[in-house]
Amino acid sequence: MKQLFFFVIMSLWYTSTSAQNSVTLYGQDPNRRVITTAVPFLNFAPDSRHSGMGDAGVATSADGNSAHWNAGKLAFIEEDMGVSFSYSPWLGRLVNDMSVNYLTGFKRIDNVSAFGIDLRYFDMGSIQLTDLSGNSLGDFNPRDIAIGGTYSRKLSDKLGLGISARFIHSNLSGNISSAGGNESRPGVSVGTDVGVYYKTDVLVSGKEAVWSWGAHISNIGPKITYNSADDLDYLPTNFRFGTALKLPMDNFNNITFALDINKLMVPTPPIYEENENGQIIIDPTTNRPSILSGADPTRPLLSGMFGSFADAPTPGRFREELDELMISFGVEYDYQSKFAVRAGYFYENPRKGGRRFFTMGVGFKIQDRLGLDFSYLVPQVQNHPMGETLRISLAYNITK
Repeated sequence: MKQLFFFVIMSLWYTSTSAQNSVTLYGQDPNRRVITTAVPFLNFAPDSRHSGMGDAGVATSADGNSAHWNAGKLAFIEEDMGVSFSYSPWLGRLVNDMSVNYLTGFKRIDNVSAFGIDLRYFDMGSIQLTDLSGNSLGDFNPRDIAIGGTYSRKLSDKLGLGISARFIHSNLSGNISSAGGNESRPGVSVGTDVGVYYKTDVLVSGKEAVWSWGAHISNIGPKITYNSADDLDYLPTNFRFGTALKLPMDNFNNITFALDINKLMVPTPPIYEENENGQIIIDPTTNRPSILSGADPTRPLLSGMFGSFADAPTPGRFREELDELMISFGVEYDYQSKFAVRAGYFYENPRKGGRRFFTMGVGFKIQDRLGLDFSYLVPQVQNHPMGETLRISLAYNITK
């Protein structure tokens, strides 16, 4: 299975690099127009609390994992300092040695600001490398790593702003050469996040509730390459917007409702011209596939980011832009911040990837310092590769 996994990766890489040399490309699937990026692990939900809430977290209360969801809310964290670690076996139905790991730490600077660090490690397990002819190239352990820091500050008692920066290193195949003579090498880039968080007290049925809003743009950074400067891939720049409402049931019990909407700020795949045999036509002047409708997916970073909100091909441009929105909804019940039960749902349009799953989770807090959380993913589709995904998070916080 691992050999097949690597063969798929290398086949896609070979097709991409060969396209620069006028190799004939074949037809496109109008029913699946998925936006693809490099290093997608940067957008994986890393912790158990929010993955138990359907991957909703841009406007929930601050915790040690705030940097991933919204850098702007870290300044609102109540503890003085803390560390947390999250672990999740990945694609467990297909392989048994892939995992997503997330280590974070934070420290309050003063009453209005906080600093955090984080380390993400995506381990793709040990695989046997083969070329396109099936010849062995030895064993290798593909892995992605990102190391970052976050600074968050309150601009008022209700409003917070945060910024994160990270270094990204992606090593999928070591330093091997493809059939076209292109040498593979690790991809390296940097990314920046910007987040804003707002919360206020409101009265709901005579009780004081907390209503919060958040917006976060993550992974803003230069394109990444695994072989040459002519073959660049976008980072998974993502815009997340949402709200949360924390309602007190009584003096001991609270319930929180959270809603997130996500949009990849990456170019929508255009519709390419095809000949009578269904093969994509290569423009001889640019040596690239000829675009029939839509925008150039290889355009510069800022043009690709901000143009991604209106670059879908016609007809059906507005509908396709709506199709690219991902929706997360979650509910969290907690008892005196010592015990929590969570549930949620995540939806992605079938044309854009089709991830649709329910989530559930529980959390425990021991002696106000040690926290333990679990989450579990249940896809709508039977035998889905992400089925039965379990995440475990352990946190240790110190309060002055």
